[in-house]
Amino acid sequence: MAVVREFTLPDLGEGLTEAEVVRWLVDVGDVVAVDQPVVEVETAKAMVEVPCPYGGVVTARFGEEGTELPVGAPLLTVAVGDPAHSDLAPASPARPAATESAEAEGSGNVLVGYGTQAPAARRRRVRPEAAGSRTNPGPVGRAPAPPPPTASQAPSQADASAATAVAVISPLVRRLAREHGVDLRQVRGTGPDGLILRADVEGAARVLEQRAESAARPAPHATPRTHAMRTAVAETGAERIPLRGVRGAVAEKLSRSRREIPDATCWVDADATELMAARRAMNAGGGEKVSLLALLARICTAALAKYPELNATVDTEAREIVRLPGVHLGFAAQTERGLVVPVVRDAHTRDAVGLSLEMARLTEAARTGTLAPAQLTGGTFTLNNYGVFGVDGSTPILNHPEAAMLGVGRIVPKPWVHDGELAVRQVVQLSFTFDHRVCDGGTAGGFLRYVADCVEQPAVLLRSL
Repeated sequence: MAVVREFTLPDLGEGLTEAEVVRWLVDVGDVVAVDQPVVEVETAKAMVEVPCPYGGVVTARFGEEGTELPVGAPLLTVAVGDPAHSDLAPASPARPAATESAEAEGSGNVLVGYGTQAPAARRRRVRPEAAGSRTNPGPVGRAPAPPPPTASQAPSQADASAATAVAVISPLVRRLAREHGVDLRQVRGTGPDGLILRADVEGAARVLEQRAESAARPAPHATPRTHAMRTAVAETGAERIPLRGVRGAVAEKLSRSRREIPDATCWVDADATELMAARRAMNAGGGEKVSLLALLARICTAALAKYPELNATVDTEAREIVRLPGVHLGFAAQTERGLVVPVVRDAHTRDAVGLSLEMARLTEAARTGTLAPAQLTGGTFTLNNYGVFGVDGSTPILNHPEAAMLGVGRIVPKPWVHDGELAVRQVVQLSFTFDHRVCDGGTAGGFLRYVADCVEQPAVLLRSL
């Protein structure tokens, strides 16, 4: 006799509370094995393939592609064979087998919330205030029956409770609503079954801000240009793209950085001719190749050892500067899914070859969308090579909550005074953005000057080796 197991969206770690279904890897009726990936989801951190801890026949899927599901929402159900001959523990007689949360003994592909060597936790219960807002009520065509009122609950109380229920599951959405003073009862959800999403709360917050601004000043007469813009938008139909997934996470983080961090930027031109020559010499002897970005990363770790106050963050609640012991170096990587910042753990312990290998590995994982959320968080300093876009300079936004970022422009031949004579040299512009709360301009300038000296004379770096 088959037992139907329900597999819910597991906790993917790093405080993530929701994920978007990108692509189903199985159909209803397919036979799946234990730990076989069944769905590809996108979180605010990365693209993740979710393996199913049960083996059997898929009987139902929940959530169409493009649907955003909260952690704990059903993903699919699997009809498992005879429990006595399967990898699953037998169903408990105290509960119906069709709804019991099983204990998987053979699942070794662990995500937070399920896996081997420990009994599986019971399915996460939805809070009473969100009981009617499950992302997907069940297989297509079936709607859940409303729960009957208890004997102690009068019909009028049940009606009032239903009228005030708010279709919100994500704690992040509730927190945003509190921070912006948004009444969730006045928000119309755009998610499945009217579920209120983060974009809905942010849109309501913008409306409140606009109303407050309008109330604070008399409304000006619309200019012909403004009227023309509104008419053009109405006629052409402006495209609205939800800020969610990686794009939404980037927007939220950069906005927070601008709000909280008083940043400043300084820059300098440097002659990179000797650095380019040193790299050619390093790669001429065979063995693993060293990338230019890895050399710059090695220079950054040496500079941070000399100026440790820049490898820090600010604890605003405690009003303290927190200097960090290790350098976890993030580097910007452009992918089809947008800009991501993989993090090289303990970069200060790696040499140029080690940095080059690790950065190449993380870059490939970023382009294929296989980076784990933990590989995109926890950075203490960022290296941003915007020269690959063919530009010389930039004033980047700090990667909150980090305190500093080095930007590198393109390296191009330019006229340069070298040894008292005019010559054509390989010149690069270096920019340094820093949190002015952790240091003054003298420290930032000293850091940038040291980096420039190492670029112009790589032998300077030998002092720290």
